[in-house]
Amino acid sequence: MYSNSFVYKFATISISKQMNLNKVMLVGRLTRDPEIRNTPSGQSVATLSLATNRFWKDKSGQRQDKTEFHNIVLWGRLAEIAGQYLTKGQEAYIEGRMETRKYTAKDGSERRVTEIIAENMQLGTRAAGTSSAPGSFNKPVSAPQQSTQNSAPHIEEEIPTINLDEEQDEIRLEDVPF
Repeated sequence: MYSNSFVYKFATISISKQMNLNKVMLVGRLTRDPEIRNTPSGQSVATLSLATNRFWKDKSGQRQDKTEFHNIVLWGRLAEIAGQYLTKGQEAYIEGRMETRKYTAKDGSERRVTEIIAENMQLGTRAAGTSSAPGSFNKPVSAPQQSTQNSAPHIEEEIPTINLDEEQDEIRLEDVPF
């Protein structure tokens, strides 16, 4: 049996003729707030759109860019977390698989849509103008006072940290900011 091996993130993956791989990894920004729904059985499902950018220089040396938009579907606890913590403009890492499904449009025609079914997610930096302090998600931060000079306002994101050197007691789950 013929097999092909390659290195992926410090691990060797062997692929044979009988094995297929459907893996998607994206880092981008949300184009809108996640939409959360529940199935009739009560399971949470979230949909969101993620924009990714690609930059390159063409033959003449001019910088070019292209934006791709990806439809993401999250299920269960992952959907609940996305609905609670993700907001429009926020950066996110999504890992999952591609799936294409058929549906019948309102005009009766059959359509196909390809989506990313998320299996893993990591929250990234928030868009400028939003807060990242615990308990203040989805609330805008007041605009900073601009000086009379022609300098651009600098918005610094507050990132909660845990200093293990100062910790005397055991770390409790309630103390973790995410």
